[in-house]
Amino acid sequence: MSERIKIHPENPKRKQIFELVDELLDEGVIMVPTDSQYALVCDYQNKRGMDRIRQIRQMGKKDHLSVMCYSLEHASTFANLSDDNFKLIKRLIPGPYTFVLPATREVPRLLTHPKKRTVGIRVPEYPICLQMIEELGRPVMAITAKLPGVEHGNPDTDHREMYLSRFDNLVDLVVDNQQPLSSEQTTILDLTGENPGLLREGLGMERLREALKLQNMILEEAAVA
Repeated sequence: MSERIKIHPENPKRKQIFELVDELLDEGVIMVPTDSQYALVCDYQNKRGMDRIRQIRQMGKKDHLSVMCYSLEHASTFANLSDDNFKLIKRLIPGPYTFVLPATREVPRLLTHPKKRTVGIRVPEYPICLQMIEELGRPVMAITAKLPGVEHGNPDTDHREMYLSRFDNLVDLVVDNQQPLSSEQTTILDLTGENPGLLREGLGMERLREALKLQNMILEEAAVA
């Protein structure tokens, strides 16, 4: 049975943030709310934790994992950023976006696309996540918390408690922000080409279009490979 901890979504107590970090340092897997949906996270250096998350999500080799960062400085350690991409991301973070970018050598193979050598980068606009990553001192690996084929195993369910309880025996700690579940996902942008490619439309589209307009960039429909 995993531990359940209640944390205020906007003003988390520092002691509680320490508890999350201690669990991550102890090679644990935790379930945390974000500015979109709940996520499964572990220290990006925790290979065993990443394997557990892949198993929970029943992920294949081609499925992308994301690196959840605290800042653009963090992100630039794991992804190669052109000047245009740097400016675009700076306009949009923190926020509900995942950016697919060319990975640097710092990124473990488990976090990259097996053929393209790309990585998903995310800087959420959510105090619990940002304070946790800042205190840890390095990014975490993150992916939406859902259980394929399991009743109430997705964050778009109306049964919040049943959804959270589905992970009781799968993760080490569940963070309860005592808020309604969100059914909305992040917007995913492919920034590996000449123009940004839209892999998935989600939260923050209006803000994205404004940022693109300011930089005279064109948004293209990107093929998912």
